[in-house]
Amino acid sequence: MPSSVLLEVPALADFNKAWAELTDWLSRLDREIKSQRVKVGDLDDINNMIIKQKAILQDLEQRRPQLDELITAAQNLKNKTSNQEARTIITDRIEKIQSQWDEVHGYLQNRRQQLQEMLKDSTQWLEAKREAEQVLEKAKAKLESWKEISYTVEALKKQNTELKQFSKEIRQWQINVDVANDLALKLLRDYSADDTRKVQLMTDSVNASWAAINKRVCEREAALESALRMLQQFYLDLEKFLAWLTEAETTANVLQDATHKEKTLEDAKMVRDLMKQWQELQAEIDAHTDIFHNLDENGQKILRSLEGSEDATLLQRRLDNMNLRWSELRKKSLNIRSHLEASTDQWKRLHLSLQELLAWLQLKEDELKQQAPIGGDLPTVQKQNDIHRTFKRELKTKEPVIRSALETVRIFLAEQPVEAVEKVCPEPRDLSPEERAHNVNKLLQRQADEVRTEWDKLNLQSADWQKKIDDALERLQGLQEAMDELDLKLRQAEAFKGSWQPVGDLLIDSLQDHLEKVKVYRAELVPLKEKVHHVNELAHRFTPPDIQLSQYNLSCVEDLNTRWKVLQVAVDERIKQLHEAHRDFGPTSQHFLTTSVQGPWERAISPNKVPYYINHETQTTCWDHPKMTELYQSLADLNNVRFSAYRTAMKLRRLQKALCLDLLSLSAACDALDQHNLKQNDQPMDILQIINCLTTIYDRLEQEHNNLVNVPLCVDMCLNWLLNVYDTGRTGRIRVLSFKTGVVSLCKAHLEDKYRYLFKQVASSTGFCDQRRLGLLLHDSIQIPRQLGEVASFGGSNIEPSVRSCFQFANNKPEIEAALFLDWMRLEPQSMVWLPVLHRVAAAETAKHQAKCNICKECPIIGFRYRSLKHFNYDICQSCFFSGRVAKGHKMHYPMVEYCTPTTSGEDVRDFAKVLKNKFRTKRYFAKHPRMGYLPVQTVLEGDNMETPVTLINFWPVDSAPASSPQLSHDDTHSRIEHYASRLAEMENTNGSYLNDSISPNESIDDEHLLIQHYCQSLNQESPLSQPRSPAQILISLESEERGELERILADLEEENRNLQAEYDRLKQQHEHKGLSPLPSPPEMMPVSPQSPRDAELIAEAKLLRQHKGRLEARMQILEDHNKQLESQLHRLRQLLEQPQADAKVNGTTLSSPSTSLQRSGSSQPMLLRVVGSQTSETMGEDELLSPPQDTSTGLEEVMEQLNNSFPSSRGHNVGSLFHMADDLGRAMETLVTVMTDDKVLE
Repeated sequence: MPSSVLLEVPALADFNKAWAELTDWLSRLDREIKSQRVKVGDLDDINNMIIKQKAILQDLEQRRPQLDELITAAQNLKNKTSNQEARTIITDRIEKIQSQWDEVHGYLQNRRQQLQEMLKDSTQWLEAKREAEQVLEKAKAKLESWKEISYTVEALKKQNTELKQFSKEIRQWQINVDVANDLALKLLRDYSADDTRKVQLMTDSVNASWAAINKRVCEREAALESALRMLQQFYLDLEKFLAWLTEAETTANVLQDATHKEKTLEDAKMVRDLMKQWQELQAEIDAHTDIFHNLDENGQKILRSLEGSEDATLLQRRLDNMNLRWSELRKKSLNIRSHLEASTDQWKRLHLSLQELLAWLQLKEDELKQQAPIGGDLPTVQKQNDIHRTFKRELKTKEPVIRSALETVRIFLAEQPVEAVEKVCPEPRDLSPEERAHNVNKLLQRQADEVRTEWDKLNLQSADWQKKIDDALERLQGLQEAMDELDLKLRQAEAFKGSWQPVGDLLIDSLQDHLEKVKVYRAELVPLKEKVHHVNELAHRFTPPDIQLSQYNLSCVEDLNTRWKVLQVAVDERIKQLHEAHRDFGPTSQHFLTTSVQGPWERAISPNKVPYYINHETQTTCWDHPKMTELYQSLADLNNVRFSAYRTAMKLRRLQKALCLDLLSLSAACDALDQHNLKQNDQPMDILQIINCLTTIYDRLEQEHNNLVNVPLCVDMCLNWLLNVYDTGRTGRIRVLSFKTGVVSLCKAHLEDKYRYLFKQVASSTGFCDQRRLGLLLHDSIQIPRQLGEVASFGGSNIEPSVRSCFQFANNKPEIEAALFLDWMRLEPQSMVWLPVLHRVAAAETAKHQAKCNICKECPIIGFRYRSLKHFNYDICQSCFFSGRVAKGHKMHYPMVEYCTPTTSGEDVRDFAKVLKNKFRTKRYFAKHPRMGYLPVQTVLEGDNMETPVTLINFWPVDSAPASSPQLSHDDTHSRIEHYASRLAEMENTNGSYLNDSISPNESIDDEHLLIQHYCQSLNQESPLSQPRSPAQILISLESEERGELERILADLEEENRNLQAEYDRLKQQHEHKGLSPLPSPPEMMPVSPQSPRDAELIAEAKLLRQHKGRLEARMQILEDHNKQLESQLHRLRQLLEQPQADAKVNGTTLSSPSTSLQRSGSSQPMLLRVVGSQTSETMGEDELLSPPQDTSTGLEEVMEQLNNSFPSSRGHNVGSLFHMADDLGRAMETLVTVMTDDKVLE
């Protein structure tokens, strides 16, 4: 919005702020609800989302009044302003926010309705899926109950009938599956914007199982039909084969008879014809070999089905008869061939036969070698097994031929004469053709031996090859089963992994649940790891010399390992992402606090979890929250309050309201502390613990005060304040006691309840507290005003004087109980006076007094009311009183009474009596009875600190150093100002009295400028040349005197240190002179058993000197620190005094310019009576009032005249009022007479 419009219509700024806050909230809400995705089909997830949507909708409705107020304010602004541009901007913004509100509200309503419909549809789908799964289980059970196919007509008909009945049931069950699929498709189609992976996966699983069942049914049906056809065809084929066998036997018998006729073998033409007929017969036999084996195999299957029946016996007989006839036919064929071949020379026939057998054996050996090596996968080995079965069948078929040939050769060789045999091996010489013929026997024997050897060798190789195939089949089947099982498990695991939503889409509240689920899932994967190892172990057993796995199997194994590794990496990465998300966005993270700042600011976190803030416009960083910086700047408006206790209390009140701690009850704070088990007060708390506890506190406050508490902003602001108070070095840790002290001090509770709670935290189990524990409590408490730069007026940060004051009040008991502590706190000790004043400031905020301020004429008076106890009917409002404004005839040091609530008639009469009493008291009386408005403690320079001072750490987050907050400057503000008031008092004594006769010696100076004024007046008696002429010269004088004093102290300490060192050197020389071992250096010296009384004396003296030296060095360090602090204080005071001053004259009294947050008086409170409610807090008593000098010549006439003036004339004529005023006047006169009589008696 243009700045000119803002200047013209100032109220627009508040409207813009409220509009921007509501718009930002609506934008965040819109992004949040549109990013929420629900898992379709998960009823729990849908119900949780419905509950969340309902809560969001309720939250939106609760903010409806805020929108209505904004619209009303906009309408009022439009009515009040005539600026057309401003009216247009207001109208546009209201229309925009109304549209945005309606859009969000409409989306929430539609989403809620959609979720209700999704819940209904998901319920229906889950019910349908459950029914589909039930029928699937039934179908699977039916499949498992199927028996092996029987090869009997009755069994096949029965199995076929059962299959048809099952197919009918399948068709009925198909309806259930179709219904589930239709509902799933509806979910996938209607709710595609949400997570439908669960529905898709479960639907695919059901459909895959259903398809597998249908496939099994089809395969079963085909197998039954094939078995039935085979059964029907078997007997036909058997009859046909037996018929052919009969014909073949007849042909064989005819050929056999023909070959055995006389002179048949002598006719070469007849032999050739017969050989041709035999070859035809042998061809038919070879052609029917497969038919024979199939019939035999199928017959065996039927026999197994007919086991134990008469049909089985009959079939067995027919099969045995068929086998016998088949064998006889083959033998007859071989005999016919042998007989026909016998027509030639027998040795030539045998030689040719053996040569054919050797050639065939060589061929089969080559075939067997070609079958190697063993395949690397199951299908290949199964194929090799089938090939080798055919190969063995051929060997079995050829075996009778080989046996017959070998037997024929044996018989032939046995029938030869011995001479012929001897001629086979004659002496080596040249053989004639006749002699070579006699070598045939030797040749036939050798060939027969070769055939026998090769045959046996081939059978051994075949058996060995079969063994290898069987072993390979067993191992490959084991590997395949392991791979299939692993693949199934991996698919299931990958399906679960596929259902994971991106971490960015998960709800923050569900991160922990998802993390636990993934951890459980990882635990379930442990058995899967064993399966992977088992597969790898099985695969590694297939070594290249033995079996080389195929590329397919190797690829499968590698793929399984890759999928397993990817799954492991995915699980680990998922857990890592969830851990990071839970750390960064979970309940224990600081992510929700990022919304506590707006652009151009960004909230960042240092390595020790301490937040800091980046301004992207100025490219700077700082520790303080932008709102906290604004709050600190606004506290400067309170610097015009003269009295430090009230100034501090009003700052704390503004801070308390900004942090919303004024809404926090003590019981709620205790519940939150107990919930987080914060019972060990000495234990440190880290940032996350602080945030968690604060979040619990403010979440509860938000439930009670929804429109007043912004949880992220309040948590961040309160964290910022606690760190500023108790962790200025940003170490990221504060004590539990400090946290409790800070929160409880600013919460909403009765004052004494706070005292009791805080005392309980430091008391022992017996309920008593010693000095150390009380010192810890007071130390943590004084840090609160210290952070505001107001610690000096409360006795400084050294709490030892306050502790000593408390125990002196308790008669120096070693321990005090709660009652004594409460009695001491009721006296409002100087170090804690800011806390009761804070309560009075809070109580006075809404107080309305029916009186008029005699200075600014405000009526009625809001807040504190200050009534003079010196003048009749004289009241001052808190603004005039705090700023030091006075009217003619009234001085600031006159006694006054403070009221937090409206006065009663009894209090009016009592104050009237005190005014009369003070009229007759002289200045000398008040000088003899000086009182303070609090229990003073001794100066901060007394004693040593009981607490180690805070050490600032140069710690900067990231790469840029954040700009220091007001409490993080190089010279800590707390340390710089804590001795200010006491040092000024010492300067008074050094340079002469600052007080004239009209000021009591024990009174405090309320203004720094007045102090300097008195200082200048005290120098009037000196030479004009030495009189300072400006505030700067005064400061230079003060600084030089302070510096000189400290330098003298330092010089004395250094001289004493040198003396101690010389004494130590002398003692060391004496020690060495006596021949003893050299003394160690003081830090290393340890007590030892003395060798003699003189040695013991020397060692004790050295020990005392070392201790004294340590104390002096510590004292010197303290004084050096004080020196630095004083230099900083004087530098600051110089800057303040060099600013332009404006002296104003009001009723003849000079008013100073507004003061700063530095203490303006040595006292924390003005000299007045405090009245809270209807009871007067008689801290000073009736005789504790201070008054200025008063002449005793005031007569009774003047008193009566002031008395008459004190009662305003009544304009009304109410008789009751007149009587009432008459009674009041009578009582006042009685009090006057009593006072005068008492005074005379006293005289």
